[in-house]
Amino acid sequence: MKKNAYSVGQVNTYIKNMFAQDFMLHGICVKGEVSNCKYHSSGHIYFTIKDEKAAMAAVMFAGSRRGLGFYMQEGDKVLVTGSIEVYERDGRYQLYAKEIEKDGEGSLFLQFEALKRELEEMGMFADVYKKPIPKYIRTLGVVTAPTGAAVQDIRNIAGRRNPYVQVILYPAQVQGQGAAESIVNGIRTLDAYGVDVMIVGRGGGSIEDLWAFNEEIVARAIFECETPVISAVGHETDTTIADFVADLRAPTPSAGAELAVYDVYELFDEMEGFRLHLKKAMEWKLESEKGRCRNFKNLLLAKSPAYQFNEKRQYTVSLEERLEQKMKYSLREARYRLGILAGRLDGVSPAKQLNQGLAFVTDVEGRRIGGIAGTKPGDEIRVRLRDGIVNAEVKGTTPVGADSCGFGEEIGGCFPPG
Repeated sequence: MKKNAYSVGQVNTYIKNMFAQDFMLHGICVKGEVSNCKYHSSGHIYFTIKDEKAAMAAVMFAGSRRGLGFYMQEGDKVLVTGSIEVYERDGRYQLYAKEIEKDGEGSLFLQFEALKRELEEMGMFADVYKKPIPKYIRTLGVVTAPTGAAVQDIRNIAGRRNPYVQVILYPAQVQGQGAAESIVNGIRTLDAYGVDVMIVGRGGGSIEDLWAFNEEIVARAIFECETPVISAVGHETDTTIADFVADLRAPTPSAGAELAVYDVYELFDEMEGFRLHLKKAMEWKLESEKGRCRNFKNLLLAKSPAYQFNEKRQYTVSLEERLEQKMKYSLREARYRLGILAGRLDGVSPAKQLNQGLAFVTDVEGRRIGGIAGTKPGDEIRVRLRDGIVNAEVKGTTPVGADSCGFGEEIGGCFPPG
């Protein structure tokens, strides 16, 4: 007879459905100790919850992280609320956490949330009441325990950032019976003293250790304080009512000191930068004004009588040189024209004609005789030759052609007409 066989997947699915049908496993709260706690880069938290007899795998997905109000670590006693389901692929069950709180602190969380809602409805958390933290302070008030790391961190950081700031400590009780009243007295005392800013806080611890900063009287003292208050309670993941009421929240006391005390050396560097910038601006302005003065000096010199006289004298010298050049040019032109005219005149000169064998005839009174019409027989004439004058008498006249001298080739030429 053949037996019925089921696959591993079918068995795991069956068991998963059995878990899903059990209503109790859907909203179960499991108490135990945390071990193998790992925060994954995806935001999921994988851990094991155990007691002295057994252990169970658990996971809180990133979408449920709002249900975790503290940083979970190895050894924490916790109450985990969620559902138990089967991981079908591996055939194992695990606890899927929706909320995680520390064991024994559930009632304190309820008180915390109730007071938080009440004060928020009253407007004590509103930004409109937040006072600005002054950038530069001379006195820093600190309300914390006189011993412990918190006050030492504040003093060291404040001294390193600005040694000129006076740190005034009110040694308050920050844990246990009467801690809230001690913190309130410290806030009111330093407020009346007139410090520039105040840090109220302490180092980290459990919710019971930090509970004094969740008391309503502390919240009201911070709200009514005239001095700006920085709340610096616990570690970065710790949150108290004082953080919501304070004018500024610091994740740690050390961070509170950094927020309260301005780094004076940064101020010195900033002032040095301003000094260099101002120096460059002054140098540029000085050079600019020197340039303007030089321009005004040049303008003034240009308008001075001595400068004007020198300018006019230079202009006169320039005109004189131009006139001299013009006169020289005109003389050269005149000489050139004179040379041309002299050449032309020389060509028609009577003396030259006489040198060529011609004669110049005048009457006894020196009037030129240019033709036979100006003479008659018996007139005395004078014939000027190259080397002297011949006195003669006209015996008669004989007309000849206008283009002939009438004396034959031996004459060698004739005088120009008339």
